[in-house]
Amino acid sequence: MTPSQETAVPHRPNILVVMADQFRAASLGVVGEDPVHTPHLDALAESGRVMRQAVSRYPVCSPHRAMFLAGMRPHVNGVTLNVNSESAQDGVGLRDDLPTWASALRQSGWRTGYIGKWHLEPPVDDDERFGEGRRDDGKVWDAWSPPHRRFGFDYWYSYGAADRHLAPHYWTTDAGREDRVDVDQWSAEHEIDVAIDFVRDAGDEPYALMVSLNPPHQPFDQVPDRYRAHYADLDPRALLNRPNVPHGTPIADEAAVIARDYFAAITGVDEQVGRLASAVAEQNTTRPTVILFTSDHGMQLGSHGLMYKNVPFEESMRLPLIVHAPDLVPAGECHTVLDSLDFAPTILGLAGVDARDERMVGRDRSGVLRGAAEVPATDDDDATVYTRYASRSDPGSVRGLRTRTAKVVATWHPASGLRVQFFDLAADPYEMDDSPQHPRAAGLIGRLRDELERAGDEWEGAAALAGMLSPLT
Repeated sequence: MTPSQETAVPHRPNILVVMADQFRAASLGVVGEDPVHTPHLDALAESGRVMRQAVSRYPVCSPHRAMFLAGMRPHVNGVTLNVNSESAQDGVGLRDDLPTWASALRQSGWRTGYIGKWHLEPPVDDDERFGEGRRDDGKVWDAWSPPHRRFGFDYWYSYGAADRHLAPHYWTTDAGREDRVDVDQWSAEHEIDVAIDFVRDAGDEPYALMVSLNPPHQPFDQVPDRYRAHYADLDPRALLNRPNVPHGTPIADEAAVIARDYFAAITGVDEQVGRLASAVAEQNTTRPTVILFTSDHGMQLGSHGLMYKNVPFEESMRLPLIVHAPDLVPAGECHTVLDSLDFAPTILGLAGVDARDERMVGRDRSGVLRGAAEVPATDDDDATVYTRYASRSDPGSVRGLRTRTAKVVATWHPASGLRVQFFDLAADPYEMDDSPQHPRAAGLIGRLRDELERAGDEWEGAAALAGMLSPLT
């Protein structure tokens, strides 16, 4: 890592990141799509910067989180699949000693902390005994992270991946694997309580805190009843108001049931973020605080006949992103693309710290956030890649390229061969027509082919897929 240097950012701002798991962009009230109640997030958005083209390159928990922290591609950071006991057999897990935005800020004088879901530590045998245990799928997901594998975070109040929203557990900074703390409180509320204490105890030194909330991730029914009232009287078509939901099918019926609790959890997350934002506002300090609210991916919730994520549709890929820092970031909407790899350099840019490792290949969008001219929609730089690696249970691989206005997706499966889809996002925002014969398709397919040719050893099938795409360009 190169020596850190402060740039012209006043007072070394506090950095406060809140990531809600599986919170899709459509479920921000200010976006005006899902029938959600999010008054506190809407208030942050009104006086902050809303990035309307924030995108998850790999819309599933662990791969996005690794890119978010390190700004490095999956084959570099080691997280090519979700981290659990099965993928750990193949070496999947955040690689030792990788620099992150947290380690860069710590080296530059920030106090760093992490609260909530981590999901980057490969489970070992003892984690089955002391964590959540083995799930119905036969895998262990939860894990204790030893102090040397916290990647720049000094304060620690976290767990691996345990879906127990109403009875969460945590490992604290100095706790051993067997020293678990069990809590009888909704996890989002409890974690915000801990975060408020961290903020109030921060003193005069700058801090960098990440709070990773598990809701609105499943189990969907583990949400306090007080948040359900907003959605009790909505019928299925009002709950699932997107034209790409096939109403009258079993998947849509199931999605309508889930949606009530999913949206209730979103309203709960909104209330908790509001509490944290109020605590920040009450601090008697001249140091600005950057509040960054986002998620790791969205979910389909019935769109295209699918329920969850890890697919290249907008419901899964598009992220909510609010950046609130009135002294540093002007209010308004921004349409420059910002993806999973871009968060780390952008956070460092907002902090005014130049400490990029050469493997951190994401783009620093802090200038755009501060009000610089947006990247033109026709610029090749304003695009993002979609990635899904083959796994033991799914031998198919997917690569795609998304700009502000279009998307191409190439899926290769050993049983069915190659499938190429093209979507005109400007004319068809719900991705109802996937014709690769579209007049704009050949150009974007060619750009994806070029990206694959540059991929090198990132993916062993990249060159072969590039060759398959050549006749379509």
